[in-house]
Amino acid sequence: PRPGWVEHDPDEILASQLSTAREIVDGDVRIAAIGIANQRETTILWDRRDGRPVHNAIVWQDRRTTGICDRLKADGWDEEIRRRTGLVIDPYFSATKIRWLLDEVPGLQARAERGEIAFGTVDSYLIHQMTGGRLHVTDVSNASRTMLFNIHSLDWDDDILRELSIPRAMLPEVRPSSGAVGATDNELLGRVIPIAGIAGDQQAATFGQACFEPGMAKQTFGTGSFMLMNTGETPVASSHGLLTTIAWQLNDMTTYALEGSSFVAGAAIQWLRDEVGIIKTASETAALAASVSSTGGVYFVPAFAGLGAPFWDPHARGALLGLSRGSGRAEIVRAVLEAVAFQTRDLASAMESDSGVLMSSLRVDGGMVVNDVLMQIQADILGCPIVRPAVIETTALGAAFLAGLGVDFWQDTNELRALSRSDREFAPGIDDTERNRMHRGWLRAVERARSWDSPFE
Repeated sequence: PRPGWVEHDPDEILASQLSTAREIVDGDVRIAAIGIANQRETTILWDRRDGRPVHNAIVWQDRRTTGICDRLKADGWDEEIRRRTGLVIDPYFSATKIRWLLDEVPGLQARAERGEIAFGTVDSYLIHQMTGGRLHVTDVSNASRTMLFNIHSLDWDDDILRELSIPRAMLPEVRPSSGAVGATDNELLGRVIPIAGIAGDQQAATFGQACFEPGMAKQTFGTGSFMLMNTGETPVASSHGLLTTIAWQLNDMTTYALEGSSFVAGAAIQWLRDEVGIIKTASETAALAASVSSTGGVYFVPAFAGLGAPFWDPHARGALLGLSRGSGRAEIVRAVLEAVAFQTRDLASAMESDSGVLMSSLRVDGGMVVNDVLMQIQADILGCPIVRPAVIETTALGAAFLAGLGVDFWQDTNELRALSRSDREFAPGIDDTERNRMHRGWLRAVERARSWDSPFE
C-alpha cells in the first residue's frame, strides 16, 4: 500500500487453499493427510469468536516496523534476542509486526489482553479456519521465526513478551512438525482429513530436499532466496550474520539449522517485468542474459526491502550501478541474475565460516531454478556444483513428507531419502580469479546501497 509496506488479504489466502483442496477432494483420490508449508513470519491477528482477521496480514517483506526495531536495539536487546531466539532484531520477524498492529488498530491491545484476539503465522490461521475454529496451533519451526520463541527451552519467552507488551494469551500452542494435530471440519471439504504436518516454507523445503544429516544444505529461489544448513541437535550460534533456527521436530527430537535470508530474488524479476517493463515474461531473462558474455561492469543490488544476511541493513535500498552508454536490456537482466547468485555466495561463505563445513555442492529448488542460465551463473559465482532436483517444488514436497510421516504413510526418513532424485548438475565454468574479481565489484555496489534511507542533512 506504500513504500516498504507489504500486505495480503487473509481471506484470499484461505480461499485459494480451500479451492485447491476441494479440486483434489472432488477427484475422489485417497487422501492420507494434509501438510501445510507457509510464509513463516507473515503475521495475522484475528478475532477468536468469529475467526475474522482484524487487519490485512503483514508480510515477511514488510519494513514498517523499522522504528520499533531501532528502539529495541537502542534499549540493548540485541544480544538477548540473539541468545534466546537465534534471530537478529529486524522488521522481518513477527514480533514487531504484532506490536505495530496492537498500536495501530484502535482498542486491539485491550481486546488482546482480554484473550479475544489470536496471533498466528499463515499456518495457524489456516488450521484455525480449517478446523472450524477448534485449534490455535503452530509448529516449532514457525514459532522459531517470530522473535518471541526461546529455541533452547522450546517455549514462548516471557521476558520478550513483557518488553513488547504482547499478551501470551494471543499465542498459539506449539506442536511438533510431524504428527496428527487435528482434522478438517467435515462441512469444509466434505470429509474429515487429518492435518499431520506443519513447517515454515524454508524448513519444509530443506526436509523435501532430504537434508536429514548435519552439514547438508539447500538454497530455495523464490520471491526471496533462503539457504539452510542442518546442524543436527545442537543450535549453532553465528558470528557472520546468519540466523540460528529450528528446522523441525520429529519424534521428540529437535533439529536445528543455520539460515541465511536474502529478501529479493524472484521479486527482482517481477520488478523487471511489472514496474520497469523491459521483459514481458520471466522466461525471457534466460535468453537475454545469455546473449551477452558479461554485464559490462553493471551491478544490481536488489535491496527493495533492505538487506538480509549477512548485512542486516533495513535502511539499504535498491541500486543499479556501473551503467555506461552501452548498457542495455541484456546487461541489466544479466546483472539482476548475477545479483541473485552473489547473494547466495555471501550466504554460503558465512555458513561455511560458522559451521566449519565446506560445501562440496549445493542443492537448489524453487521456481527460479528452471532457468538454466541462472543456475550456470550460480555455479560460476559460487565455485561449486549446483544440484537441481527432479521435483523443484520441494516446499510442497516437504510438507507432504512431514504429513505422511505423521500418519505412518511412511515409516522413517530412510524411505523419504530413497524418493529423492536429481535432475541436473551445473559445474563451475570460470576460475577463482574471475569469480573473486566479480564478487569484489558486488561488494563495492552493496556498500553504496547501504544505509540509503537513513536520515541525512
